[in-house]
Amino acid sequence: MRWLSLLVVLLLSGCSLFATRPEPPPPVQAQAQEITRAQSMTLTRLGTVSVSVRGSPDDAERAIAAKANAAGAKFYVVQMVSETVMPGRWYSTAILYGPSASAAGTQ
Repeated sequence: MRWLSLLVVLLLSGCSLFATRPEPPPPVQAQAQEITRAQSMTLTRLGTVSVSVRGSPDDAERAIAAKANAAGAKFYVVQMVSETVMPGRWYSTAILYGPSASAAGTQ
């Protein structure tokens, strides 16, 4: 019984390591910027984009940035970059964000 109690306490205390604390996003720039999930918590979600490109993971990330700029997003969070079953073809998805409603009113 003691082992079970100890295991539960250790597992619950480990959960706090995965808690995300909000961080302020960087200042808005002319081009969309990649941010972390913690920086996105106060922003307005605009939608998602995905790309499938031939090349490298960097090519997929550049294509995501281009789509974010074309959509008018100020920030984006890359969710995944993965090689497809075809070698050299990369798939990536991202969530697009705009400034928070309170920040948009002050600019």
